[in-house]
Amino acid sequence: MSRFSSSFSTFIVSAVLALGAANASAQTETHDHSQHNAMPAASQDDANALADGEVKKVDKDAGKLTVKHGPLANLNMPGMTMAFKVQDQAMLDQVKAGDKIRLRVERVNGAFTVTKLEAAN
Repeated sequence: MSRFSSSFSTFIVSAVLALGAANASAQTETHDHSQHNAMPAASQDDANALADGEVKKVDKDAGKLTVKHGPLANLNMPGMTMAFKVQDQAMLDQVKAGDKIRLRVERVNGAFTVTKLEAAN
């Protein structure tokens, strides 16, 4: 075997071993992925803001209000239509299906509950 051939073979083996070691090192690195796709935390202004909505149904027997609402910033919830408990049964007498409203929803005892309700301007 020629001297060039031997040196070249040694170079190739060394390069392969170095690349393998670098790859193994990179694979053992840990990354914190906990914040990927996380919604931003609500600011203090968002926490007190009212969301826009439209009443779809008033169910006095169940004590619930079905609302098509915009984003609920304090809950990091996108807009959708859903039924909510109401904190005060009198809220159900203030609205009817089709009314435009502004509302605040909070988690009370594990249930999404309308805690503030007003007519939209």
